[in-house]
Amino acid sequence: MKAVMAALIISLAMTGGRAVAQKPTLTAGSFAGMYAAQVPAPGYNVDPSGAVGTKQFMEYVNTYYQAYSKTAPYTPVWSTPQSFTTPFASLPNCSVITGDSNVLFDHLASRWVLGAHTSIPNKYYYCIAVSNTDDLASPTLQWYAYEIELNAIMGKNSEGNYWFPDWPKLATWADAYYLAIDLNDLNNNYQEVGVVVCALDRANMLNGSAARTQQCFENPTTVTGSLYLSHSLIPADIEGVTAPPAGREEYFVSIENPPADGKTTTSKSFNLWAFHVDWNVPSNSTFTQKTISETPYTPGCYDVTQPAQTLCVPEPSSSSTGVYLDSVGDRFMPRFAYRNFGTYESFLVSHTVQINSSTHQTGIRWYEMRGSGTPTIYQDGNMSPDASTFRFVPSIAQDHNANAMVGYSASSATVHPGIRVSTWNLDPMTRPAETVILNGVADEESQGRWGSYTSMTVDPVNDCTFWYTNEYFPKNETGQLINWYTRIAHLTVSTCK
Repeated sequence: MKAVMAALIISLAMTGGRAVAQKPTLTAGSFAGMYAAQVPAPGYNVDPSGAVGTKQFMEYVNTYYQAYSKTAPYTPVWSTPQSFTTPFASLPNCSVITGDSNVLFDHLASRWVLGAHTSIPNKYYYCIAVSNTDDLASPTLQWYAYEIELNAIMGKNSEGNYWFPDWPKLATWADAYYLAIDLNDLNNNYQEVGVVVCALDRANMLNGSAARTQQCFENPTTVTGSLYLSHSLIPADIEGVTAPPAGREEYFVSIENPPADGKTTTSKSFNLWAFHVDWNVPSNSTFTQKTISETPYTPGCYDVTQPAQTLCVPEPSSSSTGVYLDSVGDRFMPRFAYRNFGTYESFLVSHTVQINSSTHQTGIRWYEMRGSGTPTIYQDGNMSPDASTFRFVPSIAQDHNANAMVGYSASSATVHPGIRVSTWNLDPMTRPAETVILNGVADEESQGRWGSYTSMTVDPVNDCTFWYTNEYFPKNETGQLINWYTRIAHLTVSTCK
């Protein structure tokens, strides 16, 4: 499809009793990303994500990646999508990767970073690779690949099986690459029972040297197998090229799900952890938790009888098929985007919440935290500009002028699943305005597992252009047919120079 262009006017907003008079425009274009027919044995769960670098945008789908030039005609770097095992060819323990991979661009080092867990039962590894260049089209491109054994870190269940490493999230920080992994009980329907977080040796990985032993913490410190309400931590990931202050701890966030008591539907807090790593004296490293109070919220599609089941998003076909899409409302969505403005530090994160208790309509809630010590909530808001459309699976970021953008899927009983973004300014706060990237034309009728996440990142060169990727269907996916497509959008707010 040709690149689509859109322009929007952000309305006047009131901030502290003052009218914000700016009326920036948004220039938006998009192009086709990977699609099911391009990859061998595509799965139903796409997990579209990616990152923008200095020269390319790299997109990920389960379990392949492709890179594209950042200017029209957006030429792919490789003739076909690459298997995610490609950078780990030298590591025999990283030969089986079935999903939940991460693609990052390290803004401070101008390098690409890929990470994924292996899937052979009771033989789990985390595999991470760092490029030797920022140019994925370079004939000298190499990957410094590392494997980290997870078995000893994670522990076992009562049946003697190691916890399954699920939904890993990787982020760049100045003193380490930080990793968070859910621990799931494969003998109890993969129930979340705890988390493991690790600091990985970024300094040596950047030059291909032997990496120092990872430093890890488990929470709870004794995993019992009971449902863990604080699961799915996301580590803060640096946006821009200004590093955090020297010695700044890395932070992780997660929501606090309602107690699984069969009646409570709301939460009124979320969790913030501080990870301090000391590579010279590892015993000095710490991982501490803090509870952040928040206006009560109901996680998207929350069901007191099945607290881990989050499928309730309708499509036009839902009334006849009974298939509803997964809002993934039981967790924050990546990214936990960090930006150092010099005069203040800002952290952004978003998730899917229930907007209407009678219809179960979902919308996007976002938070900005600030602070040179432990960050606290500075401002937040809900994204739900109408009374019928379900918005879900968001990803958020901001440019160097504090323009925020969140991308997400949108669907309803009359609207096929499509791709949208909302844009506003955080300083001072303006009213968000929504833009359609792609109107949906078909449904996923065969099953409800929508992608588990998407990704919004900001171009490190101009520090203004947002890049976002998500999935859609050009015709109904029925039976054994797997026919998802992805779309990659790039968007710039006119006030960002």
